Amino acid sequence: MRLAALQTDIVWEDPEANFARLEPWLRAAVEAGAHLVALPEMFACGFSMNAKAVQEPPDGPTVRYLRDRASEYGVWIAGSLPELPAEDEDAGTPPRRRRPYNTLVLAGPDGELHRYRKIRPFSYAGEDKHYGAGTETVTVELPAGAGGELLRTTLFICYDLRFADLFWDIAPETDLYLVVANWPVTRRHHWTGLLAARAIENQAYVLGVNRVGEGGGLTYVGDSRIVDPMGEVLAAAAGGETMLLADIHAARVQQVRKELPFLPDRQARS
Repeated sequence: MRLAALQTDIVWEDPEANFARLEPWLRAAVEAGAHLVALPEMFACGFSMNAKAVQEPPDGPTVRYLRDRASEYGVWIAGSLPELPAEDEDAGTPPRRRRPYNTLVLAGPDGELHRYRKIRPFSYAGEDKHYGAGTETVTVELPAGAGGELLRTTLFICYDLRFADLFWDIAPETDLYLVVANWPVTRRHHWTGLLAARAIENQAYVLGVNRVGEGGGLTYVGDSRIVDPMGEVLAAAAGGETMLLADIHAARVQQVRKELPFLPDRQARS
């Protein structure tokens, strides 16, 4: 499967402007043969704590954008947004107390929609005051080749990366961890170090896509990368807008785990 990570700037709290900015990038990814395209966290509005202003319903413009582009281009597209739960899910909650989730939506070419709600809101920035916390990991089996190979892809968002247990728990059922982020320049080495660590300790691929530019008073430097199950960096970016591409194979994950059977030892001691 060919992965594309689109490391882009984000216009603050302006989804339509961001949709327009993304169009040439998406076309370029499709023309490069990408099967799965990853966008930064909160790609349509930036990492805004003004949740009431940027929140959207489950069928709002950002989800429609992801679904429509995935269908138009025949690819899988992943990006997060501030999404309110459906009204029937939130029944009994007073309107003034309803909070959105930072939701990573994975849209498929046949209209599929998979949703992961960020389990670890970033309390240091007050995200936990404005957004709800998810409770479940989400793994999706994506078709990865003509031979019927499936790529088991687990979705995470930014701050989740600091919590190894989330990744450990789902490792036996994961070939690729997809992590979307708005990770600031002040902690850039944490970002790159943790991406490599999660790949090595779980013997899985990791795709980490971060934004660039400025938003909400913070500067973002990018440093997106795709790491293989041995910790080798297959593709890496610096600080500008760019696209990363890498070909990955589920069989490689199984090969590494067979040759270096470390995961059973960890499970035996847990």
